[in-house]
Amino acid sequence: MKILLSGFGPFGEEDTNPSEIVATRVAEKLREAGHEARHVVLPVAYRRAKAILEQVVGELRPDIAIALGLYGGITHVRVERVALNMMDFSIPDVDGEKPQDLPIDPEGPTAYLASIPTRRVVERLKEEGIPASLSYSAGTYLCNYVMYTLLRLSDRTGYPRRAGFIHIPYTIDIASRKKGLPASLPLDVLVKGVLIAVEETIKEIEKEK
Repeated sequence: MKILLSGFGPFGEEDTNPSEIVATRVAEKLREAGHEARHVVLPVAYRRAKAILEQVVGELRPDIAIALGLYGGITHVRVERVALNMMDFSIPDVDGEKPQDLPIDPEGPTAYLASIPTRRVVERLKEEGIPASLSYSAGTYLCNYVMYTLLRLSDRTGYPRRAGFIHIPYTIDIASRKKGLPASLPLDVLVKGVLIAVEETIKEIEKEK
């Protein structure tokens, strides 16, 4: 399988982004398992993020693409189901862009549903002792933007064949440095969770053969 993982680089007061670390670790483990896996680190800048995704998807033509993003303060893994065709940034991205009430793609549909098996992924995560939930809003900032962009590419080009987005909490080490000690999960648990999402998506693709 050709598999693409993406995470975001540092943003705001954060000098480390767990989504980047998890994407890197998951890709390494997938390569060890014999898959053609690649990870990319996206800037928290929508124009540059789109250009990177278009380039890497065009080069790799992945069977699966799963994007990761940090949601500081959540207690669990959130598997997103819906990407909206909307940009409504409450704060500027790192390039100073702050689009509001604008479509991501004027020619695209109002929304896309994730094409990874979201409910089965959450069920499997819980079976493995990892707290998880389905989410019906990825927001209207960069996380939603990346999810919609991947699904739009899938719709237009056929690649990635399956795509989705997962929000993760702080890792323990990062949370330990925060005021108020926000909720967190161990890095190895987050890596295992994303690997489970990939495994369940592979099963879905294999059913189609």
